[in-house]
Amino acid sequence: MRTVVDTILAEVFERCRDNRDGTLADYIPELAEVPPDTFSLCVATADGHVYEAGSSDVEFTIQSISKPLTYGLALADRGADAVAAKIDVEPSGEPFNEISLDPVTERPRNPMINAGAITAASLVAGEPADRFERIRRCYSAYAGRDLGIDHDVYASEARTGHRNRAIGHMLRSFGIITDDPEDAVDLYFRQCSITVTSRDLALMAATLANNGTNPLTGDCALAPEHVERVLSVMTSCGMYDAAGDWIARVGLPAKSGVGGGVMAVLPGQIGIAVHSPRLDAHGNSVRGVQACRELSKALELHFLHVGRAARSAIRSSYTVAQATSRQRRTDDERAALAAHGDRARVYELHGDLLFAGAESAVRSVEAQSETVDAVVVDLHRVDEVSDVARRMLANLRDNLEAQGRACAFVDPEGHLGAVASSVDPATRSGRVLVDLDSALEWAESVVLDRHCLVGRVPESVEPAAHPLFSALRTDQVASLVPRLAVVEYPGGTTVVRRGDPAIGIALILSGRVSTTVTGPNGTTHRITTFAAGMTFGELPTLTGSGYLADIRADTPLRLAVLTPELFAELGASAPDVKVALLERLTESAYKQLDTVIRGLGAKGPILAVP
Repeated sequence: MRTVVDTILAEVFERCRDNRDGTLADYIPELAEVPPDTFSLCVATADGHVYEAGSSDVEFTIQSISKPLTYGLALADRGADAVAAKIDVEPSGEPFNEISLDPVTERPRNPMINAGAITAASLVAGEPADRFERIRRCYSAYAGRDLGIDHDVYASEARTGHRNRAIGHMLRSFGIITDDPEDAVDLYFRQCSITVTSRDLALMAATLANNGTNPLTGDCALAPEHVERVLSVMTSCGMYDAAGDWIARVGLPAKSGVGGGVMAVLPGQIGIAVHSPRLDAHGNSVRGVQACRELSKALELHFLHVGRAARSAIRSSYTVAQATSRQRRTDDERAALAAHGDRARVYELHGDLLFAGAESAVRSVEAQSETVDAVVVDLHRVDEVSDVARRMLANLRDNLEAQGRACAFVDPEGHLGAVASSVDPATRSGRVLVDLDSALEWAESVVLDRHCLVGRVPESVEPAAHPLFSALRTDQVASLVPRLAVVEYPGGTTVVRRGDPAIGIALILSGRVSTTVTGPNGTTHRITTFAAGMTFGELPTLTGSGYLADIRADTPLRLAVLTPELFAELGASAPDVKVALLERLTESAYKQLDTVIRGLGAKGPILAVP
């Protein structure tokens, strides 16, 4: 199933594909021979799902993208204070391979330039012969698989890397490196020659986004307190002397490498990787920078536009077998919902629905889509919906309906652009519903349309055929029906108000009616809905009390009313009829109470009535 994320990645890939600006990193001879137009783009979520476009399985050397990872390892080995005594964290404003130190502190300005990276490599704990293996295992933990090394690229760098050797000796002369600088520089060459794919790199970024834990393996690659420092330095220094423009236009902690890779992180949400070998004057991948700009804009990823943190946008999920609507159902309908109610599922979302939250929610819904007939996505607890999230929800609806699954949204705030309910009554194809109870009723109807072919609530009944009279003899019904008062109400009419005296036992012949209460804030809450073949008004009639709630005609309504006077008279003229009616009314009242209790649901989806 093609998702909006797949579509956006494909669109970005196509927009960047023809950009052949830039040149290969020819100062490393082996890199000057790589295919110049290899291109791939990957997005990995913080729970490990990967979206890919292009040649995402092509291996390339990690190069300077290794710098934040080794810096993190040095922090873990030596502690933040010891590392800070050797490496500053300020942007340099100079090329990455500048032979210089800060003139005041006499330290490398940050760990993302070569001077700082070589220093970080020298701080990795262990004997010189063991340090590279520790670095390789560390990178492998980020990627979730065992990574190798390109020995040809390593040999090429070792053979031609005189500038880096000069940096190493400069560091030794200032006491930043205290051991043999050649060992530190050689270790740096080796770490840069470790091979990754863009899929690996996306998962490495997702590991940083996931607070240092690989989302697929569960292995901790870096402690959270060090992740925070690594991402901070990546934010200000990761793209070298182009870092300011990057933060303004992309807005993600990132690191590039002269092998053509770019790794970007949105903490708590996603990791991005791009591979394209042609570089700009700053040493950053031309297509990589362009693709990240396009993705940041399309997915609204800038780190200064983020929602409230939520591990998942899905607050709760349940079926209509667990939480029913307030609609009274027939016995056959209740049995069908008990048996097939798990075929309709509700997903309550919450928080700010931006890209990551929408992506995880949509993926969760689609993962269960084969087992359902109807899906309700409830947005009533959502405060903000981004454009990309809106697009993803619309795509979810289209994909579900293409599979024959009905989909509706609860959106009282109009986040999706609808200002009124919109449901096709013929096909039950849902769009937007005003409240959760209406959505539950809609979802039940979808299930019943498919799994309950008999015993449904009728459109209308004649007075003599009303279920209230099912226990009476034909002659008793014939005697009683002419004495009923038949009345009609337009849709939207209030039939009785709270506190009104009893009008009698109202037999619904056609239409729908709801009992409602109004809360202190003026919001109207539906308690129960009745349809043809059902009754209301029993308790006020039997007890002589007023109504406890308003009763409103939802649609044009036709009633046959057994007045209080007639019901009282039956006690003397036809006591057997009255007893039979009382038995049916008691049964009906029990079912009504059961409907209300079940409507509250195990998950508590319905607002409590004041």
